[in-house]
Amino acid sequence: MYTIVVADDEEELRSAIIRKMDWNSIGFQVVGEASNGIEALEMVEKEEPDLLLTDIRMPFLSGIELARQVREIRPTTQIAFLSGYDDFSYAQQAIQYNVISYLLKPISMSDLTQKLLEIKDKLDHLFEEFHILSKVLKDSQSFVVPLLLDECWERDNQAREELLLEQAVACELIQNSKTSYYYTVMAVKIRDHSGENRTDMELVHSIDIILKKYIKHNSFYTEGRVISLLIGTKSTFDKYLHIIVGEIMQSIERILGMYCDIGISRMVERLGYCHEAYREAMNALSYSLLGKSNVHYISDEERADFDLSKVPDIVMEIENLLRGGSKKELAGYLDSMFYSFLNIKNYQIKMKLVLIQVFASVCKTVYAVTDSDDRKEAWDDTLVDQMNFFEGTFQETKERFMELCQKARELVSSGRKKSSEILCDQVLYIIEKEYANPEMSLVSVSNQINVSPNYLSALMKKQTGQSFVDLLTKKRLETAKELLLYTPMKIREITEKCGYNDQHYFSYCFKKFYGLSPNVLRQQNAEAGEIV
Repeated sequence: MYTIVVADDEEELRSAIIRKMDWNSIGFQVVGEASNGIEALEMVEKEEPDLLLTDIRMPFLSGIELARQVREIRPTTQIAFLSGYDDFSYAQQAIQYNVISYLLKPISMSDLTQKLLEIKDKLDHLFEEFHILSKVLKDSQSFVVPLLLDECWERDNQAREELLLEQAVACELIQNSKTSYYYTVMAVKIRDHSGENRTDMELVHSIDIILKKYIKHNSFYTEGRVISLLIGTKSTFDKYLHIIVGEIMQSIERILGMYCDIGISRMVERLGYCHEAYREAMNALSYSLLGKSNVHYISDEERADFDLSKVPDIVMEIENLLRGGSKKELAGYLDSMFYSFLNIKNYQIKMKLVLIQVFASVCKTVYAVTDSDDRKEAWDDTLVDQMNFFEGTFQETKERFMELCQKARELVSSGRKKSSEILCDQVLYIIEKEYANPEMSLVSVSNQINVSPNYLSALMKKQTGQSFVDLLTKKRLETAKELLLYTPMKIREITEKCGYNDQHYFSYCFKKFYGLSPNVLRQQNAEAGEIV
């Protein structure tokens, strides 16, 4: 059963569609209705429908702008426009925004039923295609897989870079070796509600279905993950990356009924750097915790000035546990690691070589996610003492090293928490100072503080219990109320002062927030004898 939101400013028509249609028989369930574009957008965010059926001309938000914003917050929601003949060419401009059908007014209930059945068939196809196993190994994968996984090459080898570009053109991964491209690696894992990894080869095709709509890419499966190399210009990544991530996560949750973890690397400008980007994506993925779906950009989690060293698998696993593991999990892994040394002949030297690498990795991780003031007393001031873990017996070395790693885990955990609080404070400060800017949005603020929109959206919800839009709206309308009550400013002036371009839309939002229109509030205040 697919879910649908019906939006039309003509109440009689909207009610007739909802009331007279036999929704169950055609495979739909109405989960909401809206009388204007803003309500439609809010309903999509709240109910997460599979389909939005909306009039092309709605109050407060045009059809194309509504479609654009729906794609920003809910990429998997498809849109069907109800439009008159004069609106048809206008409606076609929104084809890039998941518009699945155009329904021309006037339309009878029987015709609408038939159109919705056709839309259901399209949704069925989308869902089925998401499950289909793609058995064809692309020619470019023989190039991409070693490019990402092989760590034996020199990072800045110019001759190799030129050869890689020629090979990338030959396998049609890029069009021209002279064009400047950016590359990002994305790692995806799906798991069931018990936390079990359920990622398999089928997911490669499912993810490709989404990626091909937005960006040049190549995907493959390895060790319980789907790895995708994304290729495009910087503007392409700025415009589409957070939408891609959102659509993948939402599709896996809605269609497969599972949780999704996604790790995103930084952008790199050379094919020769793609292995490091792969490692970054895997490191970002390791920050995921059990529970709901997680999206992690490595740039949100770790400072860019700390190079990701190439370390053995044992070191990478400890890094993962420092970031996202529990005290018990870290202790268990370290315990088994130490006792595995005892099975090695002349283990002392080999153990020290491993511990040196682990120690370097632990320090790198601590420094990547903590501020100097936070770690000074707990880490920097005692660093020399902490490096004495080689002294004494095997058991003493084990206990000291495990204590050091647990201290690092606590610092990483508290450092990430504080970093989130700082970012949240930054956003609240920006809202406080710039709320009058009508162009302010989640994307513009995320660009301003150099984090991804997905990360910022989840962070604000977690830290404040409210979405970014809710916080911005609250600030604007609280300010508007003060201006209404305590200044003689005209409502048109207050509208502009509080970041709204449209006075009617401002009045609508104000009444929805306070239960009274601006005029009524000001009138009641005057009748009560307050000075305005």
